[in-house]
Amino acid sequence: MLYLAALLVHCVPLAMGQYDICKSWVTTDDGPSWEFYACQPKAMRMKDYVTVRVDPAGITCGDPPERFCTHENPYLCSDECDASNPDLAHPPKLMFDSEDEGLATYWQSVTWRRYPEPLLANITLSWNKSIELTDDIVITFEYGRPTIMMLEKSLDNGRTWHPYQYYADDCMEAFSMPARRVRDLSTTSANRVLCTEEYSRWAGSKKEKTVRFEVRDRFAIFAGPDLKNMDNLYTRLESAKGLKDFFTVTDLRMRLLRPALGGTYVQRENLYKYFYAVSNIEVTGRCKCNLHANLCTFKEGSLQCECEHNTTGQDCGKCKKNFRSRSWRAGSYLPLPNGSPNACAAAGSAFGNCECYGHSNRCSYIDFLNVVTCVSCKHNTRGQHCQHCRLGFYRNSSAELDDENVCIECNCNQIGSMHDRCNETGYCECREGATGPKCDDCLPNYYWRQGCFPNVCDDELLLCQNGGTCYQNQRCICPVGFKGVLCQQSRCEADKKDCDRAPAARASLATVALGALALQLRGWAGL
Repeated sequence: MLYLAALLVHCVPLAMGQYDICKSWVTTDDGPSWEFYACQPKAMRMKDYVTVRVDPAGITCGDPPERFCTHENPYLCSDECDASNPDLAHPPKLMFDSEDEGLATYWQSVTWRRYPEPLLANITLSWNKSIELTDDIVITFEYGRPTIMMLEKSLDNGRTWHPYQYYADDCMEAFSMPARRVRDLSTTSANRVLCTEEYSRWAGSKKEKTVRFEVRDRFAIFAGPDLKNMDNLYTRLESAKGLKDFFTVTDLRMRLLRPALGGTYVQRENLYKYFYAVSNIEVTGRCKCNLHANLCTFKEGSLQCECEHNTTGQDCGKCKKNFRSRSWRAGSYLPLPNGSPNACAAAGSAFGNCECYGHSNRCSYIDFLNVVTCVSCKHNTRGQHCQHCRLGFYRNSSAELDDENVCIECNCNQIGSMHDRCNETGYCECREGATGPKCDDCLPNYYWRQGCFPNVCDDELLLCQNGGTCYQNQRCICPVGFKGVLCQQSRCEADKKDCDRAPAARASLATVALGALALQLRGWAGL
């Protein structure tokens, strides 16, 4: 009876979808013991623990000081950015400060004074820790939202990057993608990377400041518009391939590709009104602790899970010493409402025998290590218990460890990827310019030709000069008299003497040719 009472007390918050209790001390017929539950930390403002980096070098305004204008008063350029003056500086830290009395403080880039060279800026947020997003990412821009930008994510602390969402005033023109809305996605496409035009078109209103990555709208596909059916969301997070990892990041990167224009074209006579300014970035999420912790603390400059279930590590990603009689497993939201803790077991427990999950029927004792290990693992598995995947394969998140299809081949594109190995989510490491899970696509401003190569030219940002025309983004076709990658150089600049004597040389050749023709005609007449 006491056991049932204790269980009911701790099931109440779990049924509400909180998963905030890891264990409870209960009494059974066999005596008192710990009852374990799947658990996770509460959501919090992740910007309080972030490290920010802005690049390229020199993209932040103020060094040297410069003036800038606004779209509302484009020719009244009385504002100034000066990094040496605290009242006029706009460093990156102002994207995360508290704004007193409604006065916006913001990071600001240099102006687009080098047009038509692209004005590009990257803002990278790093946590040195896996986090799970629980609400929308909201970026607040001052003086207009970018007309083109990308949001990227990393799952390995910035070593590799993957597109998260594209933003443009014309998605087809900017990224060769049709515009789509998150609320139009289905249960089978909830983790699709899309391009949206909702946050990029010029509205001419000071209230139109925010750009969103709609986490809640994607949750609503499973939990309903008011997010009341959280049980269904948790079930889908466990069963839908790649869905849980879709909301997991270690780093986020905003690639700002073209600033607000305040109209339909760039006014070259006043380039001081084009720049980026970000006043706030809100990221709400929780530490990823693999459902083995309900607390996450900030220690020695980084977030750390307070691990339960005999696990340890920054993400509770391994078993404690002396609790490794079976391989580590993440906790599970299922079965509802308590989930499965998948706690690590001590040596000599019911899990003390060597387990190969059906991928091997032979074990071997290694004397000098004092461990028993599986031999000749099948189904593309490896490891002491055949619990890992061979190189070139990754874990099927929707399959149990004893499933023959637990390991899936990476299938990395041989040309676009660095090698045939991928990370734990199936993403390959791409060569420069390549993108996509299998590195079989190209980033914007790159084209595919047995690999991804940067565009030499295009019709907007890298214009062919002196009347040259851009051919398939690969080369400029230059008019007579000009040469160079962008037709920027006159053929006569290199050797003026050749240009001066070229007409005479051509005349001499013509004279010789006419003379030869006359002699030939005389010969025919003599016949």
